[in-house]
Amino acid sequence: MSAGDEVQLVVFRVGPQVFALNIFQVERILRYQEPTPLPGAPAFLEGVFSYGTHTLPLVDLRRRFGEPARVRDDTRIIVMTAEEGAVGLAVDAVLAVRKVAAADVSPRSALLRGLAAEAVQATVAVDGRTVVLLAPTRLLSSTERIALHDLLAEASE
Repeated sequence: MSAGDEVQLVVFRVGPQVFALNIFQVERILRYQEPTPLPGAPAFLEGVFSYGTHTLPLVDLRRRFGEPARVRDDTRIIVMTAEEGAVGLAVDAVLAVRKVAAADVSPRSALLRGLAAEAVQATVAVDGRTVVLLAPTRLLSSTERIALHDLLAEASE
């Protein structure tokens, strides 16, 4: 990236923390809709929901990050593109779409460890606060992705 490059981010809140995704990874932002639960699904998977002519899994980032999963007027679903296909992410609120200078994006610290660290791609200051830029491909472990794929395959039979 050159010094003049910008990155456009979708900034959202999960509990008290502010996160972001690169806008190229976001297909659409929807009002929250109650998903259909799947028997035997892991706790972070709320179920599936209708999206156009498709049924997508709904991963609750609030539960994933240990926050209460209350539905409010500003609860949203971010439809994110992933390697396995589109997936919905339940978040407390979408705050803004912001452009930031690519030079202001700091790679994740080598000091971070564990599952939470795996989901962090970088950090960046947006509107005076530190925002954690998430790595969508690392929001779920490979074991969780396989379990999700198998669960969705069973549900569609």
